[in-house]
Amino acid sequence: MTVKDFLRPVMVSLVGCDKVLLDGPTFQNSPAWNLHPLMCSNVILRNLTVRNPWYSQNGDGVDLESCKNVLIYDNRFDVGDDAICIKSGKDEDGRKRGMPTENVIIKNNVVYHGHGGFVVGSEMSGGARNIHVSDCTFIGTDIGLRFKTTRGRGGIVENIYIKNIDMINIPTQVIGFNMFYEGASPVLEDGQKKEGNQAPEKTYPVTAETPVFRNIFFKNITAVNSDEAITLSGLAEMNLKNIVIEDSQFDTRKALTIVDADGIRLKNVKLKYSEGTGATIYNSKNINLSTVKFESANQPYVKVLGNKTTAVLLPKEITADRNLVSIGADVNKNAVQ
Repeated sequence: MTVKDFLRPVMVSLVGCDKVLLDGPTFQNSPAWNLHPLMCSNVILRNLTVRNPWYSQNGDGVDLESCKNVLIYDNRFDVGDDAICIKSGKDEDGRKRGMPTENVIIKNNVVYHGHGGFVVGSEMSGGARNIHVSDCTFIGTDIGLRFKTTRGRGGIVENIYIKNIDMINIPTQVIGFNMFYEGASPVLEDGQKKEGNQAPEKTYPVTAETPVFRNIFFKNITAVNSDEAITLSGLAEMNLKNIVIEDSQFDTRKALTIVDADGIRLKNVKLKYSEGTGATIYNSKNINLSTVKFESANQPYVKVLGNKTTAVLLPKEITADRNLVSIGADVNKNAVQ
């Protein structure tokens, strides 16, 4: 017997199938993932109800792994883990398989509960590309739009387009990118002191094991009564690249954090927040926040940190008042425009 004999199975496993249609059924109370299409093509999932208890570990809704040409629309999810998740294999096995999840349209879905509404990763070592997500509603998912990976995964995630997403009661990030799984964050929270023996941020070489996230676009994203609007956290050796968010509104407790990123643009974005800074930027470059509207009960406040930070463009009303911008001692004097 192998260890797999003792693991909780998925409910529906489709491996290497072509021309698959699931239309209408309810899938619920799966021991692990509910639906797992693997290395399939020409798949349609529509009019489905997928349910697992909120406490069900690994109780994902649908995990689309190394599939191509897929439609997922008009479905309802209420699950214990990620609801709609894009995967393509883990670590060396995924890279060796080399089958990205690609050419996917996800539309008109409602997620009532889950760790993430729409998720990429963390097992995305074969890559993911050409994905369109639109007209979805997420209600109380732990994270709304979630992108996750870690060093060692590898894989390229690119060309993802997300628009017309409404969210409410998100207890953590509305939009969250997390590539930094190395323990302590390089950015300290307000009032937090750096420990005397805390090592500086470690640098790593770029290899096939380095994950890449680039060319990801968001439009018309709205969120209310949620915790944190946007967290973009890349890797020092492989920044998040070319992330654009436009025509969007966020009503949250905390606003914006950008770490190890290159080419971030927020266009016509309103950040209404009640606590902390309007934006914290660390070791990032080519950051354009010039049309962002910061709205807070207190004065909006922006932190710029890190000796790698450069080409940061802030709104004129922020840069016009020195009291509204805090620039770290190690930041180049011309980094903020």
